[in-house]
Amino acid sequence: MIDEIALSDVEIDDQFWSPRITRNREVTIEYQYEQLEESGTLENFRRARDGKDGGFQGMWFQDSDAYKWLEAASYELAKADDTNLRERVDEVIDLVAAAQEDPGYLNTYFQLVEPEMKWTNLNIMHELYCGGHLIEAAVAHYEATSEESLLDVAVDFADHVDDIFGDQIDGVPGHEEIELALVRLYRTTGEKRYLDLAQYFVDLRGHDDRLKWELEHPSEIGGRSWNDGALIPAEGGGSPLLDEDGEYVGTYAQAHTSAREQEKVEGHSVRAVYLFAGVTDLVAETGDEELFDAVERLWENMTTKRMYVTGGIGPEREHEGFTEDYDLRNEDAYAETCAAIGSIFWNQRLLELTSEAKYADLIERTMYNGFLAGISLDGTRFFYENPLESSGDHHRKGWFTCACCPPNAARMFASLGQYIYSNIDGVLTVNQYVGSTVTTTVDGTDVELTQSNSLPWSGEVTLTVDTDGPVPIRLRIPEWAADVSISVDGGNVNQNDDYVELDGEWSGETIDVHFNQDAELVRAHPEVKSDAGRVAVKRGPLVYCAEAVDNDRPIHQYALSSEAAIDEEHRDELLDGVTVLQADAEVPSLDGWDGSLYRPDEETDIESIQLSMVPYYAWDSREPGEMQVWIRVT
Repeated sequence: MIDEIALSDVEIDDQFWSPRITRNREVTIEYQYEQLEESGTLENFRRARDGKDGGFQGMWFQDSDAYKWLEAASYELAKADDTNLRERVDEVIDLVAAAQEDPGYLNTYFQLVEPEMKWTNLNIMHELYCGGHLIEAAVAHYEATSEESLLDVAVDFADHVDDIFGDQIDGVPGHEEIELALVRLYRTTGEKRYLDLAQYFVDLRGHDDRLKWELEHPSEIGGRSWNDGALIPAEGGGSPLLDEDGEYVGTYAQAHTSAREQEKVEGHSVRAVYLFAGVTDLVAETGDEELFDAVERLWENMTTKRMYVTGGIGPEREHEGFTEDYDLRNEDAYAETCAAIGSIFWNQRLLELTSEAKYADLIERTMYNGFLAGISLDGTRFFYENPLESSGDHHRKGWFTCACCPPNAARMFASLGQYIYSNIDGVLTVNQYVGSTVTTTVDGTDVELTQSNSLPWSGEVTLTVDTDGPVPIRLRIPEWAADVSISVDGGNVNQNDDYVELDGEWSGETIDVHFNQDAELVRAHPEVKSDAGRVAVKRGPLVYCAEAVDNDRPIHQYALSSEAAIDEEHRDELLDGVTVLQADAEVPSLDGWDGSLYRPDEETDIESIQLSMVPYYAWDSREPGEMQVWIRVT
């Protein structure tokens, strides 16, 4: 049984994460509000509120940016009241509520541009996707403030959807999101109709002919199709829902077969992990073993054949998603920031459902690498895609026409406290090693646990526990920790599993943990053509990369020995403080190459040199230049 630990029960005080969380609250959320104004997102709600026609600005699913911002801001209010932020949140909620139509419908694009075309184009137009983010924001705001102003809007919208779908319309969203949101709404309100509606959308996917019908009848759905992400007349281009012969396949939207029967993660990566998160929520509520087998099978395929070493997913730019097993190209890797965040959402649900450490391990890997690289150190610039190699021409941007990633990152930072601890079957579990204090109740017993550490730079962790009675404490042993020692008040504890469980009554005892963090070289599966003859360097939870700014030679000239010595040096002044790695490497000598383009191989001399590497999350924070995660190996 899972007893959720409220975000307000966790106070983070961590040398690595706290500055980023503070920057998110003080800089990023304010900056993103300004972008919502400048992009016209909030103006769309004003015009819908005032009953105006036309004048819509931005992407047709732009409402979702405002909802994700509201969710992020609500998480901050859950942790600490802020009068100015609360007023701004209330202002945006008032706009949203005033824009909603009487039946509960809310989507400013259709209200302003095509009011007669509502619910006609589920493939592309994202009404249910936007509604899902509305519901998530509403639940977060209600949990933070106990106010029902936004929750009432979300309930009216969900009731409207429930009245329409399964009665007037049979269909599923082209972009999943509402499935997991409806389960959250069910858990908040206790209204089973929302759980049933989530089940309806999941069970119909793969059995639904509507998405195919829409593609075959564009004139009946507003003449809209899909081409390179732009909304254009149907005759202008094809759809990723069709194969090269123009036949409907549905993999792009995970609609090629039932969720129960899918064998591989397919299509658009964000849509996929949002769907799988919703399916996992349904399993938690219903105990559906067939669905559980499906998500386990899909997770196994993703993590063993279709995932980057950073935890990023989805290599293909054209459809922002998965392709085939072992296709993990580097320089043109897509690995969307939103997809990394969606993977974290899915893995957190799997962790809560199963208590298996492998899901917490992947959350940690993705958090420090695939997610964190998406945000600049100052919190105002963002990567949409996250390549593992660059020629120096890929940089973070302040905003995007399709701005899904920035507010997604903001809500991730703001809700980080939800990922550290769990209370499952009366055991308080430490899933993530983030300096913090949790004050909660486990099986009726009050508990206060404080952890301090210096991860990711050092593997030393100290926990202090106070309880009013017996409470088991469980500690995750990270997958990267080859050498671990644990002691309670100086007495050693044996450990040989993914988790170590400590029983007893606690009255201020100290648990000391040491995780060894030696740098190591890792290889990719031989089927990964892009990484053949290369290695990546990891240290603790961090993946490292080499940048031109730190090295004298072009990065492609360096080769590491599989026996390379790797030295570590922490530099407080560099990149807000990082541990830099210096590895023994080789480069070809440049002697004798003047006037020659080719030479016999035996005449090529090798020179010893040091290759300097920094954490992948910090790349592109200084001078532009070449970057590589995967380095040639001798």
